[in-house]
Amino acid sequence: MATIQERLNVLAGTTEIAEDGHVLTQELLEEEKRKASVIDYKMVTFSLAGKDYAIDIMKVKEIAKAGHFTYVPNTLPFVLGVYNLRGEIISIIDLRKFFNIQVPDRDENALENMLIVTVGEQTFGVVVDAIDKVVGIQKSTIQPPHPLFGDINIKYISGVVEAQHRLYILLDIDKIFGVRTQEEERKLEEDVKAQMLQRQTVAAEMAAQQVQQQGAKVTKKKAPDTVDAKKQESVDLNFIADSLFSIKKFTLNSVTEEWAKKRYLEWKNERGEKKTQLQGPEDAEAFLKPFYSRFTGGWWSEEYAQEVYKALPDNSANNIVVWNPGCGKGYESYSLACILKKRYPGAKIRIYAHDIDLLSVSNAPLMNVSDAASADWYSPYLTRTASGEWTFSKEIKDMIMFEYHDCVHTNNLPPIDIVFARDIISFLPEQSQRTMINDFEEKVKGNGIIIIGENENISLGGWSKKTVGSIGVYSK
Repeated sequence: MATIQERLNVLAGTTEIAEDGHVLTQELLEEEKRKASVIDYKMVTFSLAGKDYAIDIMKVKEIAKAGHFTYVPNTLPFVLGVYNLRGEIISIIDLRKFFNIQVPDRDENALENMLIVTVGEQTFGVVVDAIDKVVGIQKSTIQPPHPLFGDINIKYISGVVEAQHRLYILLDIDKIFGVRTQEEERKLEEDVKAQMLQRQTVAAEMAAQQVQQQGAKVTKKKAPDTVDAKKQESVDLNFIADSLFSIKKFTLNSVTEEWAKKRYLEWKNERGEKKTQLQGPEDAEAFLKPFYSRFTGGWWSEEYAQEVYKALPDNSANNIVVWNPGCGKGYESYSLACILKKRYPGAKIRIYAHDIDLLSVSNAPLMNVSDAASADWYSPYLTRTASGEWTFSKEIKDMIMFEYHDCVHTNNLPPIDIVFARDIISFLPEQSQRTMINDFEEKVKGNGIIIIGENENISLGGWSKKTVGSIGVYSK
């Protein structure tokens, strides 16, 4: 509060008192007026768990209070439901749950504070604790983000800024909703092109060296040059890598290099030394056939199911979260659900099964089980339909949320106990591989595990790999 002398100065015109009670001297007053004259960025401010946040006003369509949202089953925990906003059905996201902030018990009749935001061509309702006001600032005053400024992942923060004696954490609403910017899309495309060009350049250089060496005069017989053989192998592998990437979107790099070298030697023996190149989709599929993990795209054997069971860690938590990207038609997700139910009988298990094959994801909840599988180890988890066909019990189906989702976009998942991602990493460009592996590191709990394809290897700081049967398990 201002002193008596300070209030006399106000009356004399040499100072003013700001809205928050701070006294502004003439110099500070002039500085505030100067800043106000060059405002080039406005943001809507709000609070979450007592901290001040803001988003770009250009992303905010309106501010509203609403309640009685329509619940949608099998959605992510932070989706409260859908709401009819003047004839437009929009999804309602609780930003507190998205950031794993504790939310007080909700009164069913209470109205929530909502920011109606636009992301691309879609509209969402975002629930926050309280909405404050619109604040204008100079864009140049926004500072880079720092993890100390919030209890949320730094990648969702576009910056921090001080305004009106308060520190605001500026959120990037596009990244929260998993939208790539034009710059990110351009960079991803450039990375893919650069990857292809690098391989082609290396292959061309090695091929030129080989021709030069073959053209040199040989004055006497000598033992085979093992160095030349290695160069030839490298050239052939580079050509094979380009073919696999263009035909099957398979990336041959550090994730698959160990397997690829072994497979090339087998391939050369199968086809002959001068017939190693891939001529089309049939050759590419034949080359990759030994790569896939066992029982990919089909029902698991009891022996393999037991291996997965043994690979799962002890976990006494009441809630266990599992991420299964690349779930395909659902064989893997259902098999995994049965094993998880057996391994953690008292826990509430949620499997987030993601894939970009919309048809497969749409049909997965309706999957029936073959007679052969129904007589196997799956039988305790099955029930008969009215038509007499076997299908999974409601308890198993309720564990799995099948969702159409590109796993290289932002994955808005709660902290994860288990990642089960067989063979999917290798079918991503290198930049997307890095994105997914970073997601693993960020989202998996300290006592969590990661299981990937049997012929894949990844590098994670502070993680180690052990083998259980044929299954590689990464843990901290």
